Amino acid sequence: MTALNPFDAASVLQAFGPFVLVGIALLVFIESGVLFPFLPGDSLLVTAAILSGPLGIAPWQVALVASLAALAGDQVGFWLGRRFGRRLFRDDARLLTTARLREAEAFFARWGGASLVIGRFVPIVRTYVPLVAGAADMPYRRFLLWNAVGAVGWSCSMTLMGVLLGGIPFIAHNIDVLVIVIVAVSVLPVVIAAVRRRRRASRTAEETGA
Repeated sequence: MTALNPFDAASVLQAFGPFVLVGIALLVFIESGVLFPFLPGDSLLVTAAILSGPLGIAPWQVALVASLAALAGDQVGFWLGRRFGRRLFRDDARLLTTARLREAEAFFARWGGASLVIGRFVPIVRTYVPLVAGAADMPYRRFLLWNAVGAVGWSCSMTLMGVLLGGIPFIAHNIDVLVIVIVAVSVLPVVIAAVRRRRRASRTAEETGA
């Protein structure tokens, strides 16, 4: 196996060698259900579809494995939320911060069950929304329906994007550039939300000081 760089999708896929589908399932599951959001979810699936030939796998296998792993991971997140709720988060935590929890709660409050579909396309948010749904006592059957739609929709769309882009010679030979673009576009909503939060905090501080 080659060296594994968890933030480089191509490196991740190549490092797993013949167990690439197992690796994809593992990383998608961890990102979805083990509350570790900093993994290359979107770029992993797109890159896997583009490199499916050299990797010895088929795009439909990527979509199927990712769908099942995302579905299973979100179940874990939901039941963690149902069991522990906000007690898992602290202000001074490195990963499970209350700030991220509040962002996910606001996202869930705005979109309801659809947040499980929309949030699946937003890094970091997709990790915490199932937990928030569990903490909010969302009916399990309703959660399962929205979760399935989000998991399958995300997995299939990311894989299809890779299939389509893989047919473009420039993209096929410049995957690193594509990955950077995908990551940038994916985290843009998170960056915008963070900027807005800081601006609101600054205005509140100014008004309080006044």
